[in-house]
Amino acid sequence: MNQSNQIKKTALYCRLSQDDGIEGDSNSIQNQKTILQKFAEDHHFPSPCFYVDDGFSGGNFQRPAFQQMISDMENGEIGIIVTKDLSRLGRNQLHTGLYIEERFPMFGVRYIAINDNVDTDSSESNDLMPFKNLFNEWFIRDTSRKIRAVLKAKAERGERLGTRAPYGYRKNPGTKKLVVDDEAAAIVRRIFAMCASGSGPSQIARILKKEQILTPTMYAYTKYGTTHVGLDTQRPYHWSGDTVADMLENEIYLGNTVNMKHSSRSYKDKRRVEHPREECLVFENTHPALVTQEVWDIVQRVRKSKHRRTNMDEQNKYSGLVFCSDCSSNMVLHRAHTMSASYNHFTCRTYKKDGEACTGHYIRECVLDEVVLEDLRRVTAMAREHPEKFAAYIGSKQSAELQREIRRQEKELAAMRKRKMELDTIFKKLYEDSVLGRITTEQFQMLSGSYTEEQSRITVGIPQKEKEIQRLRETAIGTGGFLDKAKRYTDITELTPELLRLFIEKIVVHEKEAKWSKHAPQTVEIYYNGIGYVGSGQQDVEETMEAPEPLQTQETEEPRQAS
Repeated sequence: MNQSNQIKKTALYCRLSQDDGIEGDSNSIQNQKTILQKFAEDHHFPSPCFYVDDGFSGGNFQRPAFQQMISDMENGEIGIIVTKDLSRLGRNQLHTGLYIEERFPMFGVRYIAINDNVDTDSSESNDLMPFKNLFNEWFIRDTSRKIRAVLKAKAERGERLGTRAPYGYRKNPGTKKLVVDDEAAAIVRRIFAMCASGSGPSQIARILKKEQILTPTMYAYTKYGTTHVGLDTQRPYHWSGDTVADMLENEIYLGNTVNMKHSSRSYKDKRRVEHPREECLVFENTHPALVTQEVWDIVQRVRKSKHRRTNMDEQNKYSGLVFCSDCSSNMVLHRAHTMSASYNHFTCRTYKKDGEACTGHYIRECVLDEVVLEDLRRVTAMAREHPEKFAAYIGSKQSAELQREIRRQEKELAAMRKRKMELDTIFKKLYEDSVLGRITTEQFQMLSGSYTEEQSRITVGIPQKEKEIQRLRETAIGTGGFLDKAKRYTDITELTPELLRLFIEKIVVHEKEAKWSKHAPQTVEIYYNGIGYVGSGQQDVEETMEAPEPLQTQETEEPRQAS
């Protein structure tokens, strides 16, 4: 042993992954430690020190303890590295060989794999090392394939693939099924309620943090002793907007199990690839839901609108609902913080950016409140008091145009399916001609190439067309859902964000017949979820106050001069 190794420590490296469980206790961390400690003592290696990675795959070299060991080696602190066998160092032949044959010698480090009889100080013992590394990689490749097959089978049976229960649930010890964790479920429902009211993920996260609500990982650790890679015991209330957003988009809270949402490219590349929902395996009502379909739909509409907060963190209850009739852009709410709230008003976003591209479509928030509340009461009263006539009216209003559109889409879908079958037949015929020698390979490639793009386009387009037809059919039967909601809300006295999103799809504001006039009529069209435009949909609103002089609003830009 050279002098440099005598003054440096000996690294005893241990690694265990879930894949190693099939080998029993032979690779347990404790067993590895015992073997390495005895070996170091028997050979009088100086300053033995353990580096342990528990729960890390051999195909991944970004392990914390391994990286720390490499850092210490590069700093000149390590003279010898010892593992139980080559597979403990890693199961990727290229990376393992790179470390053993280049990186370790570069820093004057001696490497020993006890059970494989590998010692870089003895050339005779290393002849079979490349083959052993190759077999180790074959092992992890085979194991990965088997694990993927098992997970795929479980996914197809509708079993959850996750090992930990999501926040809001716990696992039944006997059946392993998800059951409701009442304490956490209350927080989940509150998060969805806040979002339905128009609050964004970051805003919700700040509220939970301020109220010192334990984060999901901290809650699981505190209540069940469950650890997680994202656990931060130093910041137990540090909710993030990303955490909240993930919860709001997770169908697990709707009672559904969605499998095969992600996959990795290979056993070597563990980066996750997200699959579109139509490629996932969806199983409905597999466990108790924490939110209703109604609340879920409202939240998804709110999330799609991506509303913006005001500078004073005041919530705009109309966020994502009010549109300009002429340019179809969102209407922007201006808050008059130096005046009465009655001066809060909406203007066209396009006009705000470019006064020549559109007009202001100015309307006060308080006036819009009156219009919407009155019309909402009118429509829900019609639905409650005359449900059959209301349904017939909505049906007749919708049926002609909607049914025409459904038939048109169905005709296009039938044509796409027919063409797909024709292309399949063409490809089959071309392949047979190629195999039988009737056409050359070049001819086959030339002829088939002209159809490949069309086939791909149709293959993608068919599920999209099916989805659109289903949406149209759901629209056609939306009257029943609206009637149910109307029956539940019999005394509407105040407009809340939840109420607006429950009933209203969008509000379209027209320009006044005479801009800035106190008495000029202004048309507001209200479209309801599932049934669309009811009656004339018009309300003639009249300002009770004159249009204000230019106001100092909370917008970052200077307010536009009212003319």
